[in-house]
Amino acid sequence: MKKTITIALLLSCMAAAAQDAEQFRERYTKQVKAVGADGVGVEYILNSWEKAFPDDCDMLEARHDYYLAKSRSEEIKEKPSPRYLGQKPVLTLKDSLGRDVNYFVVPQFSDSLFRLSQEYIDKAIRLQPDALMYRFDKITALAAYEKDSPDMAATAMLDLIDYDASEHPSWTFRGESVSREKFEEAVQEYCYLFYKVGSANSYESFRILSERMLKLNPKSTLFMNNLGAYWQVARRDDKKAAKYYKKVLKLAPGDETAKANLAIIEKNKQKKK
Repeated sequence: MKKTITIALLLSCMAAAAQDAEQFRERYTKQVKAVGADGVGVEYILNSWEKAFPDDCDMLEARHDYYLAKSRSEEIKEKPSPRYLGQKPVLTLKDSLGRDVNYFVVPQFSDSLFRLSQEYIDKAIRLQPDALMYRFDKITALAAYEKDSPDMAATAMLDLIDYDASEHPSWTFRGESVSREKFEEAVQEYCYLFYKVGSANSYESFRILSERMLKLNPKSTLFMNNLGAYWQVARRDDKKAAKYYKKVLKLAPGDETAKANLAIIEKNKQKKK
């Protein structure tokens, strides 16, 4: 009887703790919706939440979001290219010679606050290594922080891919199971992020990630198309690009991406003739 009462009491305490944690989540979510991730009152809720539940991964993610938002500011900067970080200029003026002068909104970060955000999300990853959302939080933040040279973000993506290949984790995202197809689609989202930035370094990150995924899955038309795009756009080598697109069409004759890009290559070839 004593044992039964003890177990019942333990379950009751666990349920109460879960309820209390949920109350913190609700308060935090409501406050952020009203004032933003680093708005008035958010830090007070986070301090109380962390004191009560220091290993709550939702709290750790919220702390990451708070310090990331706190660390970020924006500046208007002149850039020589017509696009920067995949974006069009917010303003274009003419200089004395009539040439375009482009101005872009460029994110800036406080190193110390950004470092704090990374420490919190790293702890969440250690506590729940198979929860993709925390890993994606980290990589997305690194990509924003590094701007047109996403070396740390690419390294984190490679670590994620290698962990997946060696450990075969049961990935989850917001509590839902993640299929193999969905995992590859998520990797592709980051490949596209690096591709869209359009700098020499980001193109190389795009290539390296695509090659790693293709090595693990040699019949992936998704990453074959990526490498075709790399050679076609980043390196201006239509011959190498065409080889990848033709490989895609051997595996998937109806692939519209490969067809369209081969048509562009053929059109360019005819123009040169």
